[in-house]
Amino acid sequence: MGAKQLAFYAPLKSPEHPVPSGDREIAQGIMAALTMNSLDLKVTLASQLRSYDGLGDKKTQQNIRAQAVAEVERVVDLAHDWQAWVTYHNYYKAPDLIGVEVSRRLKIPYILIEASIAKGRLSGSWSDFAVSADNATASADVVFYLTEKDRVALEKYRPEKQKLVYLPPFLKQTVLPVLHQPSTVNNHLLTVAMHRYGDKLESYRILADALGHLSLPDWRLSIIGDGPARADIELMFADYGEQVVFLGQLDRTAVAAAYCEASVFVWPGVNEAFGLVYLEAQAAGLPVVAQDRAGVREVIASPESLVPVDDPKFIAAAIERVLGNPTQYETIRKTGREMVEQQHLLDTAARRLSAQLSLLIR
Repeated sequence: MGAKQLAFYAPLKSPEHPVPSGDREIAQGIMAALTMNSLDLKVTLASQLRSYDGLGDKKTQQNIRAQAVAEVERVVDLAHDWQAWVTYHNYYKAPDLIGVEVSRRLKIPYILIEASIAKGRLSGSWSDFAVSADNATASADVVFYLTEKDRVALEKYRPEKQKLVYLPPFLKQTVLPVLHQPSTVNNHLLTVAMHRYGDKLESYRILADALGHLSLPDWRLSIIGDGPARADIELMFADYGEQVVFLGQLDRTAVAAAYCEASVFVWPGVNEAFGLVYLEAQAAGLPVVAQDRAGVREVIASPESLVPVDDPKFIAAAIERVLGNPTQYETIRKTGREMVEQQHLLDTAARRLSAQLSLLIR
């Protein structure tokens, strides 16, 4: 008999997917946190089937379903001493089509981390997927929610025996990076975000507009990221010439160095679930400026960092306010690091997950 195990699955993006993103980073972090469990359970990646359909194409969804049916059979045949199934990020565009059935057949607890209810999607291009996602959410013994917005929706439709547990978003590290003390605040702005169409593109549009309202004569912005919308995004910033530099996709070490070299991290955060980049920036002691949006506000420590969504001018004003007040600047740095250290590191997440696993697994 083999070692007892936890099965882990991320239908939106596997932790071993070749393209970096926040979703992959979180999936990797959850696997790492689960591995630190107090029950001596090994963690196995149960499947790498990606159930994501970003276009709402019925034929694509049918093909994914057919693959999922076969995957269930393969996974059940391989399941040795699994004690529970854990799925990260079940929602209408990427429902968990495997975990519910496998858990039922094996008679093991079914756990979801970040799940949503999309009653408004029960008609339209994703209707069938939305039904599957909602059914998976309803089937879970425990749902870990990452934001208050998610909790409200989950609570509204929560089955009587289902437990909701808060799991603050967290970084894949147990200690903060060494605090970099800049000799001078150099008006160097930083953005780290993929170059995708949709919400990411809209955030870049707002940012480009905001820069036009800066009165600082020597500001500069470094942008880290890449993706299919890069050419369109570069065009948005073309009028700023050499003040805006596109650095492309960088490795973890280079990104960490960029956080240390900048003075302010700025990202509007349109429809971000929360945004790991805000936690990364604050962990490095970098003040953040973002729009005051649901989810985003939950991972930002200082109210001074949040601005109304009405007008990009507020972003420019906040940047200048933070850079122009050395005392406030240091307070924001300290407050951000303390929040991340207390609530948003890997070991804290591991303890929260272990506590619930101990209650579920006998």
